[in-house]
Amino acid sequence: MRHQSALDAACALRQAMAMTYSLYLGDRAYSSWSLRAWLLREVADLPLKTVYVDFLGQDVAAQLKDVAPARTVPTLKTPDGAVISESLALSEELATRFPDAGLWPIDPKARAIARSLTSEMHAGFMALRDHCPMNLRVAYSDCGAPEAVLKDVARLEAIWGYARAECGGEGDWLCGTYSIADAFYAPVAARIAGYGLKVGPVAQAYVDAHLNHGPFRRWRAMGLVHGADLPWYRRDYPAVSWPGPAPLTAEKIDTGPSENAACPYSGDPVTDFLRIDGRVFGFCNAFCRDKTAADPAAWPAFMALVNAAN
Repeated sequence: MRHQSALDAACALRQAMAMTYSLYLGDRAYSSWSLRAWLLREVADLPLKTVYVDFLGQDVAAQLKDVAPARTVPTLKTPDGAVISESLALSEELATRFPDAGLWPIDPKARAIARSLTSEMHAGFMALRDHCPMNLRVAYSDCGAPEAVLKDVARLEAIWGYARAECGGEGDWLCGTYSIADAFYAPVAARIAGYGLKVGPVAQAYVDAHLNHGPFRRWRAMGLVHGADLPWYRRDYPAVSWPGPAPLTAEKIDTGPSENAACPYSGDPVTDFLRIDGRVFGFCNAFCRDKTAADPAAWPAFMALVNAAN
């Protein structure tokens, strides 16, 4: 009976592994399409296992050779073996497989507008995307935007304003609650902010909503501390501070003791430490510590620990 129980447990583990959704993502600082997929995962709390692909010195397609026919990120591999590497199709498939996640607006009119804007983002704004590649590690006061980029920005202002007006204009997002459309425009908002592009008050409020959005801030914090600086994304423009919320001041330190014995994210024993407001907190590895130090207020589990100890 004991042997059979072990076999049953092993079988259950294999079945659980076989039922895993795997989401393959690229560099957090630079991969705008990966950011879109990750935001959907985070906002809707989808059960997707994340696997990160290196952008430095390695071919992305080669790293995905075991996920054929994938060649780009993001890529979703489903429990039934489907491989989806096209971002709009990936998002639609998630909306279909997780119908209660609210990835599209419930209201038919809002949903139609969100789908239209998402498709336009997916297929357009090439001048903006070429001139201002996503780079969440830097910000510039001016990027010498050519006329084609300014036309893209004007079009963004027009369709964002249209969506807000037609869908009621309440809350932070384009078509009511956060949807696929907002995830698709998050890297665009980061470009407008990061390259010093000027927009009117309605569009600026939407850009600011993304910069303040917890999942976006967490993705950026991880991108600040993990991965190499890639020179092909660098631009020779006047640099300024990141225009999003200023992070709380935190410093990495070598030793404890800390107020907490368990990592706020994993629950594992602490090994790495940071100091904030004269208080020391611990984490289970250097990455957990460093992503927290980059933007402490972006991490609810950490802030709950800080506030509970006050």
